[in-house]
Formats: sequence, C-alpha cells, structure tokens
Amino acid sequence: MNSTAHNPEFNPSGVGLKNGNFIGLPFTEKSARLILLPVPWDVTVSYGEGTALGPEAIRDASTQLDLFDSDVEDAWKLGIFMQPTDQVVLKKRDELRQLAWPYIQFLEQGGIVTGELSMRKALDEMNTGCSEMNKWVFNQSKRLLAAGKLVGIVGGDHSVPLGFIQALAEKYEEFGILQIDAHLDLRGSYEGFTFSHASIFNNALKEKAVSKLVQVGIRDYCEEEVKLVEKEEERISVFFDQELKENRFNGKSWNVQCGKIVEELPELVYVSFDIDGLDPKLCPNTGTPVPGGLDFPEAVFLLKKVVESGRKIIGFDVCETGNNEWDANVAARIIYKLCNLAGRSNGLI
Repeated sequence: MNSTAHNPEFNPSGVGLKNGNFIGLPFTEKSARLILLPVPWDVTVSYGEGTALGPEAIRDASTQLDLFDSDVEDAWKLGIFMQPTDQVVLKKRDELRQLAWPYIQFLEQGGIVTGELSMRKALDEMNTGCSEMNKWVFNQSKRLLAAGKLVGIVGGDHSVPLGFIQALAEKYEEFGILQIDAHLDLRGSYEGFTFSHASIFNNALKEKAVSKLVQVGIRDYCEEEVKLVEKEEERISVFFDQELKENRFNGKSWNVQCGKIVEELPELVYVSFDIDGLDPKLCPNTGTPVPGGLDFPEAVFLLKKVVESGRKIIGFDVCETGNNEWDANVAARIIYKLCNLAGRSNGLI
C-alpha cells in the first residue's frame, strides 16, 4: 500500500481538494501507482475543436467526484496522479491548429493539395508536428512504464494514444485493444494527415503486438473502413451499435452481449475509450457526436466484465472530451472507473 494512502490528514469523505491533482488525491508521481498523462492535442479534428482543452476541464471537474467505488474496495488507495499539462505541447497545438482550419476548409471546398504550394507546406508542417507529438507520448509513456507505473492517456483527440500503444508494443509480445467509439477510426491518412484522429487504429494495427481489435458502439464509418474490416476479419471484430440495439430489442440481454464482446479479447487488454462512444446526451461537446451509443451504466458494465473475466487492463486512454464542465464530469467518472478496474486487474488494489 502506498505510504501516502495512510496519511491521517487526508479524508476520502471530505471536500474535493483543489490541489491540482485528479479528484484532489494526495499523491505524487513517485507515490502513485497509476499516472494520467494529459495530451492537449486536436490538430487534425475535422468538425468541432476544443478537445485539446479537455484534460484541464477534466482535472477541474474531477473534484466533484466522490472517491467511494462500490466495485473496488478502498479504490482511492491505488494512488492516481495526473501530470501537469505540458505547455510546450499545447503551444505547438495552438500554432498548428491555425494552419489546420484553412487547410481543412480548402479541402471541403474541393481544393487539390498537390496543386497548391501553400497547402502542401502547411500539410507537411502539421504532419511533422503530429509525428513529434507521437514521439513525445511514446517517450513519456516508456519512461513511466519503466518505472513500474500503470498509465492512462487523457486526450485530446483520438490520435494521441498512438505513442503509448507503441510503447506497450515494445513491452508486451501480444495484447488486444477494446475500443469504445462511434467511429471505426480505420481510415488511411484521412485528409492527408498521416496521424489523423480518424486513422488511429489503422496506425495501431501496424504494431504486430496488437493481436486483436474489438470495436464497440460503432455507428459512423465509410466504405474504405468496412473493406479493411472485411480484409482483417480475423484480427478485427466490430460490434456495431445498431446490431447491439436490435439484439436488445429482440430480447438478448446486455450481459450476454458483453460476454460475446469479452470473448474476443486476449488476456492482456488495452482500453481505448472515445467519449463519443457514449450517447451524445452525455458528451454533447465532443468533437464528432453521433446519435446512438452506450449509456453510462452500459459502458461501466462492459468494463467490469472485462476484469471479472480474469483479463488484465495494461493501459487505457480516454479521448475526445469537449471543453465543457458536463462533458468533463462524465469523462472524469469514466477515467476513475478505468483507473480502479486497471488497478484491480493488476492486483494492486
């Protein structure tokens, strides 16, 4: 047990402390077992921007959470520390986002990038910046993993966890990804962006250690992505939102459906939770909201089933949270549950 957890001055039933940490917990990077790494980045988003500011909104909203978790006894004693937002990364995001909007508008108006020098230069600069962000996440994640920490990425758009997935691919020979999302995110270099938020799992599948991708709640996708799913049918399993809903309408319980989802996963599991995988009533300010999706208790139940099956959560990300108090409140609760379940599955709490 972490020594900080025995601090008699900390009252887990008391007022949420505005101490700069997630839920006001009394941990440091050294004393915590799980580190949350905020990545303030949404350079490639093509609809609503602002998710780069999501991590700070989550930090602020988290003090409204109570620490008691009925699924994990003394959950807060795991020790969670949320690193400060890196201002260099945020500044680079701000610079590149100024290039992104006119570039995306140029494309939407039918512009051809190859015929416009200024657009080609802007695209090259943005792709370079996104590549550097991935390397930063990789290096930060690798350092934390080497120190024996569990890690959770807090986005930012859904492009940000790639570096962490690559770090995990160095550590583990094989693991699966459980993706909760409205989108397949399997496009190749969407809008010319090599590391687009819409291409995260196309890029992640390039890692041989990723043996299985299980996608849940999907309800917005393109023909290119469907063809990739068909081509990689042994490696990708998709549980479309419409199918899940119709199964419910026809009497198949959510418990049974979750069992089928979990069966597709290997022993080691990385959870990638795009907030737009939820019903947009819970995340109206996410970057690309889509009608449908999971309700909060459904998502939590699925995550619990993963751990109750004996599988181990080796890391996670929660991305696409809008810069809004309500969205951040919901995301903070998902993050806390993932922290607790990851700690439980690793025998740390």
